[in-house]
Amino acid sequence: MPNVLDHIALATHRITDAPPFLAGVLGGVSGFGGPSGTFRWWHWDYAGGGRIEVIEPDGPEGGFVHRYLERRGPGIHHVNFEVPSLRQACDEAERLGHTVVGYNDSHEIWKEAFLHPKGAMGIVIQFVQTVEHGHDHELEGDWHRPEDEPPGPANPPPPVAIIGLRMRTADRDAALRQWGELLGGELEEQDETLIFRWPGSPMRVAVSLEPGAANEAVAVEVRADQPLTLPEGPHPQLGTIFVQLAGND
Repeated sequence: MPNVLDHIALATHRITDAPPFLAGVLGGVSGFGGPSGTFRWWHWDYAGGGRIEVIEPDGPEGGFVHRYLERRGPGIHHVNFEVPSLRQACDEAERLGHTVVGYNDSHEIWKEAFLHPKGAMGIVIQFVQTVEHGHDHELEGDWHRPEDEPPGPANPPPPVAIIGLRMRTADRDAALRQWGELLGGELEEQDETLIFRWPGSPMRVAVSLEPGAANEAVAVEVRADQPLTLPEGPHPQLGTIFVQLAGND
């Protein structure tokens, strides 16, 4: 089974700051989430199967979300890939020179590890192996805690489609190794952009090749039938740029 790009995760100080935009503007359908050690998380689902997760710090200071926000402020934190074998994914990552952190295969139904952003083109990559490869909605039911659901708007618009993540780099070979060789993305080239897609996922990763550019996540790209009112620049609480694409982009 191939890897699947499951969701894009944003870090912010308060999850409750997310629904006015993720649901009230983008029409996201509240999903599931709850506490997880030093952080809390919640998902919103979109047309076609795209998903955005929001994480906030929780508990004593010093957790990874605390550290991220102290260093960088709110913004795009990681992308999540479901993999058929966590051990094999991590072995391949290390073979290609990545640093694997947070390896944990002790849980019966959820095994995970992360690639450090310094070696992963400026973004955290999360590998997850669940009981059965692929999205297990029974697990979602186990995680859903109604008391943790952040309040949303009363009359949200129809969900947009989350097209995927826009990255930027000057290193074409590194992009091909990470998103293609390691993560198994199918490549399409458009002008100076490498577009990677995964069977079973509605989302993509588009990497702009720009001389002298730093390795970094740039924006979350969306598509809708109607014009959207999006912030100019990063969203003030989510720290993320959202870009509406035209129908053929």
